[in-house]
Amino acid sequence: MQDCPPSSHTPRIEVLPERVANQIAAGEVVERPAAVVKELVENSLDAGATRIDVSFEAGGRRLIRVEDDGWGMCPEDAQNALKRHATSKLREARDLDNIASFGFRGEALPSIASVSRFTLRSRAEGFAEGTEIQVSAGRVVSTKAVGMARGTRIEVAHLFEGVPARRKFLKSDRTEAAHIVLGCRLLAVAHPNVGFSLTENGHTVFRSPACPSLAERVGEVFGKALADELSPICAEREGLKISGLISRPGAGRATRAELFLYANKRPVENRALASALVEACKGFIHKGRFPAAFLFVDIAPEALDVNVHPTKREIRLRDEAGVSGFVMDTVLEHMERLAREESERHTSIFSNPSVREIENQAGSEADMESPEILPAPAIRPIEATRKLPPPEVPAFKDRPTANPRPAAQPARTPKQGATERPGPCIQSASKTSAPQVPVPMAKREDSPALPSRWRYLGTAHGKHVLFETPDGLLCLNRNAALARVLYEDYLQSLESGQILTQQLLFPPLFELPPLMADVLERNLDFFRANGFTVESFGGDSFRVGSIPTWFDGDESEEFIKEAVEKMSQNGLRPEKDAALARETLARMASIHAASSAAPADELEVLSLARRLLSCKNPLTDPRGRPTYFELSKGELEKR
Repeated sequence: MQDCPPSSHTPRIEVLPERVANQIAAGEVVERPAAVVKELVENSLDAGATRIDVSFEAGGRRLIRVEDDGWGMCPEDAQNALKRHATSKLREARDLDNIASFGFRGEALPSIASVSRFTLRSRAEGFAEGTEIQVSAGRVVSTKAVGMARGTRIEVAHLFEGVPARRKFLKSDRTEAAHIVLGCRLLAVAHPNVGFSLTENGHTVFRSPACPSLAERVGEVFGKALADELSPICAEREGLKISGLISRPGAGRATRAELFLYANKRPVENRALASALVEACKGFIHKGRFPAAFLFVDIAPEALDVNVHPTKREIRLRDEAGVSGFVMDTVLEHMERLAREESERHTSIFSNPSVREIENQAGSEADMESPEILPAPAIRPIEATRKLPPPEVPAFKDRPTANPRPAAQPARTPKQGATERPGPCIQSASKTSAPQVPVPMAKREDSPALPSRWRYLGTAHGKHVLFETPDGLLCLNRNAALARVLYEDYLQSLESGQILTQQLLFPPLFELPPLMADVLERNLDFFRANGFTVESFGGDSFRVGSIPTWFDGDESEEFIKEAVEKMSQNGLRPEKDAALARETLARMASIHAASSAAPADELEVLSLARRLLSCKNPLTDPRGRPTYFELSKGELEKR
């Protein structure tokens, strides 16, 4: 039998006691000890502190202490600070649209005091004594005057002691301590002008006085190894500024654990900003890896809503698309600039002095010691009177072409050093015209070893090329370097509409599943415009008629299948996003071609290295893998 509904005359709605209301608020604001530390440190920053000392014990359960040298509070302010919704930062509702402080709701201190043994000590400038207030589970136990320096000291002991339901959901002391350490590090990084110290169970985790730069603070708080991997970034436009540190091209992380975002110096989470940052780094770090970054977004307070979540960790941007776009453009431009600078740093590595300069270098000890160009001892003696070759790219496998080579340039086998120039080549405006023959490289006997600061040592395992440099030992990944060269040359030729193709003497015939065949059928014009002529052969069968001259004909069938599968899985539609589809095709084609390239000798490797350093981004291949790395003399000595 169901209970009868209560009488309409019986009151059922009551106002909760202040203590219960504070404990409910604590469940939202104080989810774990790290949240207590965050709220207290932010209050210290709002109070103008130049020094903040944080200490805790047993993962924050037993004790949390935060002490600062800020403005402090007079006795009346100290008592009001423990009342709900008491704040010095807001006066009217419209002030929520212009929040320039970290705390503003006035819930933190009373909520923390309601679930712990809480002690507040504070003295303001101009007062002879400070005020001490002790609170236990939300009840004020005592209030008295104490002697102390200007500033505030808060102790939170036995957190959640009177709320066992909350305490049992805490993790181990080690886990809770890790959250506290990370939170303090993030806040310390955001304020390098403030001295920070963090102590766990009596042991100093880090101690950093006021630092002149963000990089120095990151080095002291997160470690010098991470700081050395980062480079400064800064850009500004009306009402918006982006600054901070970000990892260099080629340096990536397996997770987003070291990708930190700040909005007006507040550590925040925002999916749009994080995605923009990661997207901008594609092509500069390996696929599936993430950049390390401390990225600060300074924006007008009225364009930012931090009152989305009680912990103020999540934010809402008024113009999220505009800010994300600015982040992406800034990071992309920064990564491209770093790649150019790295290329310029090695510009003197592969220079092309005249024969007279080579002879002068060989006969002059002063020139031999010049830091600009150091003549490299050749692996095989080559006369200095030979002419220097134009920069070329290593050869690929022999392929059939529609037109025979001229009699003056007979075809040669790979052993004789035949090679073709990839990249943008001019063809007739008519799509039906016969393809031109690639220009062959100069003969081997006319190509001397290049004077350089990289001395060629040899090739390991077919693709790792070793060079001795003045600073140590350099290892070049030949396949990655070749993929980068082909990728940029191919993109340039696609953008200019000048693609040199070759007809296949024996066009491969292949069949696709019905769904994939439909995708290919709808995109035949796209492939044709990008140098791959694919023709329908009835039903779900197709054949490849022509390909770019630098592409291996034996790989064409497999490549077309893979490209169609990629388009089908990712929903890539060239008619709607031609630029993305073109870049995807160029990336896949260059990687395919590089992986099937024939082994190269010294001359071809040196030629490839020259071409690599002339690329827009010589540091990584199209997938973001490093093209080379260098071991310093110090590292070699250590090992």
